[in-house]
Amino acid sequence: MGSNEAQTHQHHTKLPKRIILVRHGESQGNIDMSAYSITPDHKIQLTSDGISQANIAGNSIRRLLDKSSFSVGAAAAWRVYFYVSPYERTRSTLRQIGRSFPKRRVIGVREECRIREQDFGNFQVEERMSAIKQTREKFGRFFYRFPEGESAADVYDRVSSFMESMWRDIDMNRLHHDPDHELNLIIVTHGLLSRVFLMKWFKWTVEQFELLNNPGNCEYRVMELGEGGDYSLAINHSDEELLEWGLSPEMVADQKWRAHARKGEWNEKCSWYLDSFFDQLEDSDQNAEDDAGSSAVAEKDGCIGGFENNSNNCVVDEESNKLTES
Repeated sequence: MGSNEAQTHQHHTKLPKRIILVRHGESQGNIDMSAYSITPDHKIQLTSDGISQANIAGNSIRRLLDKSSFSVGAAAAWRVYFYVSPYERTRSTLRQIGRSFPKRRVIGVREECRIREQDFGNFQVEERMSAIKQTREKFGRFFYRFPEGESAADVYDRVSSFMESMWRDIDMNRLHHDPDHELNLIIVTHGLLSRVFLMKWFKWTVEQFELLNNPGNCEYRVMELGEGGDYSLAINHSDEELLEWGLSPEMVADQKWRAHARKGEWNEKCSWYLDSFFDQLEDSDQNAEDDAGSSAVAEKDGCIGGFENNSNNCVVDEESNKLTES
């Protein structure tokens, strides 16, 4: 959902204060690629370090929510709702993160299949996958589709569908959220899906996506609602962090703008859209006026668009845009 949609929803319902994307903890597949050749991807387990990482992440997120709420005098008013990928490593990560939250803070948990890992095929032979990933680098990470699997573009489509459902959950109060409580959505998922989610949300281009770095195990990204009603990564994360994640200086500047933007000042004309498609636009309409004048003269003299007609023989000199006799 973009900023205009967020503004519309704010008129009807209380928006989540934060949307937090958490990558799962270290898994057996992260330390030994051969695990994928004998274990289905969705059954890959966390390592002992991954369990510890999830506990630390849960404590860190809990401190963030406590600190922010306490600063505005609402220490007892925040709540969390979890969405989790159905993979074993994400479910285990959620269990450990959940240890940091008393039951009264958690208003719900939903397993959501659309935020699962990118499908790389079935059992993955290490040597073959190494060659395939080299091909992906040549082809482009976003559009390359793994044999028997998905591309990041495929993941983008199901993330888009998930976002629509997420906002319907909020609009229709499927989360059973008390509007007097600050709502925080925590999405426990995978690295690529986190990047695609942010790409979709902030309207980043494919080229910008290609530059993004994968989050580390149990790293999280906090999108917080700014004072004007737009979400921003710059409220909880420093410029240095954003640059380390692969955001360009222009993207960082946009995040900082979103943190303080007021209603009605949505930054829809992102420079990376206008400049990347139209980098040679004229500053005035003079050329258009000149073209219109030339067309009128050509039509009067029996030559339209540089093609010969029955009343006269003439062509348009494309270099000078002037009529010449032929």
